Amino acid sequence: MAEKKQKPAAKKPAAKKAAPKRGGHKRPGRATEHPAAGNELRSEVGFTPPSVAGGLGGAAQPPPDNRARSPKVAVINGAGETIREIQLSPVVFAAKPSAHLVYEAVKAYRAGGRRGTHMTKNRALVSGSGKKPWRQKGTGRARVGEIRNPLWRHGGTVFGPQPRDYSYAMPRKARAAALRAALSQRMTEGAVKVVEGFDVEQPKTKLLKGLLARLGVVGKAVVVDHQPTDYLVLSSRNLPGVKVVAESHLTAYDVMDCQQLVMSQEAIDKLEERLTPQVRG
Repeated sequence: MAEKKQKPAAKKPAAKKAAPKRGGHKRPGRATEHPAAGNELRSEVGFTPPSVAGGLGGAAQPPPDNRARSPKVAVINGAGETIREIQLSPVVFAAKPSAHLVYEAVKAYRAGGRRGTHMTKNRALVSGSGKKPWRQKGTGRARVGEIRNPLWRHGGTVFGPQPRDYSYAMPRKARAAALRAALSQRMTEGAVKVVEGFDVEQPKTKLLKGLLARLGVVGKAVVVDHQPTDYLVLSSRNLPGVKVVAESHLTAYDVMDCQQLVMSQEAIDKLEERLTPQVRG
């Protein structure tokens, strides 16, 4: 009889290794850094910990003094002589340039100046009879309901322009920021002149023309004063390219649409008071 083959003994399952404790597990191949080494590296690159820089919590440093970047401008009298030099507010006359805000303010100003009186006649307003020209079937011609059909010559216009108001309101803070950006840009270009006052005692064009000539103003100019007198407004009517505006009505469009911006010192004080953002406590 054939001998029975003996089956090999089954291997016992290997015992599972105990999982390491969560608190004492360390990643292999990663050396523990000493805290002193990190401080030395930070000192080499110039890093100062918040606890050293500003106490607990890293208190913010005091803001830099803005007087260093405040623009200075000379105040001129009616004879064209410099009488003193004043320092303007950097918030108003040295603001960050923003071409997009100025563009939005100019676009809103020009949109408000549109009349919007355009109009076309639709099929209800165009002249012509409403009678059906021929019967619906049997003539061999295309069906039509009236001669004022938009498909016909002298017919009405479909979806044509109608009278509308193009003006829209720009946010107040955005409008003020655009004016600050425009004033800062013109100040950088050297297009702002400050006078002590506009001594126009009679409504004569000759007086204002001579004053602007002594100030060296050539070309298109905007004269800004706080509550301009009637004599000043009337004297500028016959001067081409000269516009008199109160500081409360000054817009970014007026500032950008001129070669020279002639402002009184009182108007500048009122502008700085109006355009300086209020800090909430």
